[in-house]
Amino acid sequence: MKPPPVQYADSPGGHIAYQVVGDGPIDLIFHAGPRTLEIMWEDPKLERFYRRLASFSRLIICNFRGMGLSDPIPLGAPPTQEEWASDWQWVMDAAGSERAFALGASEGGGSLAFFVATHPERVKAMALIDCFATLRRSQDYPWGLPDEAIQRFFTNFASQFGTGRNLRVTAPELIADDRFREWFARMERHTMSKAAAELSTAVLMSWDCRGILSSIKVPTLVIAHAGSAWIRPDHGRYMAEHIPDARFVERPGFWGLFWIHDVDWVLGEVETFFTGARATPLDDRVLATVLFTDIVGSTEHAAEIGDQRWHWLLDEHDLMVRREIERHRGQAVKSTGDGYLATFDGPARAIRCAQAINEAVGELGVKLRTGLHTGEVELRGEDVGGIAVHIAARVMAEAEPGEILVSGAVPPLVAGSGLEFEDRGAHSLKGVPGEWHVFAVAQ
Repeated sequence: MKPPPVQYADSPGGHIAYQVVGDGPIDLIFHAGPRTLEIMWEDPKLERFYRRLASFSRLIICNFRGMGLSDPIPLGAPPTQEEWASDWQWVMDAAGSERAFALGASEGGGSLAFFVATHPERVKAMALIDCFATLRRSQDYPWGLPDEAIQRFFTNFASQFGTGRNLRVTAPELIADDRFREWFARMERHTMSKAAAELSTAVLMSWDCRGILSSIKVPTLVIAHAGSAWIRPDHGRYMAEHIPDARFVERPGFWGLFWIHDVDWVLGEVETFFTGARATPLDDRVLATVLFTDIVGSTEHAAEIGDQRWHWLLDEHDLMVRREIERHRGQAVKSTGDGYLATFDGPARAIRCAQAINEAVGELGVKLRTGLHTGEVELRGEDVGGIAVHIAARVMAEAEPGEILVSGAVPPLVAGSGLEFEDRGAHSLKGVPGEWHVFAVAQ
């Protein structure tokens, strides 16, 4: 989908870039630390996160001054965390929001809490995800970090800023994903300069909002994950104990990036807290066309050209496949190593995408097997499952190199589209009951 337009709010400290997404019944401001408003929409999972919030709200997001598309700040006199928090009042005024719900995650929670405490008339309720009041250890705050540990952590963070290597802490399972790491690094570089990153981390290291927590008078939900990458759950428990009548929930499992980890549960909990109702769970069943691709003879090809060239070829293959999936309005679910799984809401577009993929990867000197089936799939967070997925995979396994096979469920659904098929007869698909009629898409 097309990203929302970037707009600008006037403030005494300069122009603040913001976006408004959705038209739900409540206004919602969201802050989770710095990231530029344009490049972040290039990541499908991050877009999905924002679209999910916008499904029940009119979502307002912004770049604070000195970050992303907002006006720069004097490096010798950066805003304080409190001054950055005040950017919200100017953004809400520009967006026509008199009163909103507030959601903060990670390092965005402290400044958001300050805004809520100082502008209670602008906020109806607040939710905080893996946030902290301060990072420093003291006698009455033993779960904080010693000064030398904080200094070491942020020195490493600042030195690695713009390289993608900070993913080793926040999303270690993605550090080997070259495409995601490169995108993440580029987003960091476009969010702020290296000097600005050093200044913002210095502000974060000295931040302490413990004194204002008792002044927060709006309903508050605090969520903390037992396996958070760098914020112990005691930080959240402390905030909940010192914000009057706050509700605290501790979740098991790892949490590092707000749009990657434990997304569906967290957003369901936030939606329920803000609206009193939860949308239909995302792990539901929907009708979709499932597409599987697989590079023919991948093992032999890798042995022939060597590991380095093979990895380059796979990167190019993945780039081409994802580009065509996005161009045909599909959803790239995941790479299967030497192939892809994708879903579409229309079988004709799925077939035309498969044809475009075949043509594109032909330039790399490889051929694909492709299989498609239309049926109900189970949505499992970012993944899909169910018998329809198995059928598509088994249909693909029957294909010859360069061939696009579809199950018998597909041709009747694309009648009148101009697509033609050749009957390949009935097949017993491994692990799938009965016989299935299979058709090849005519070349």
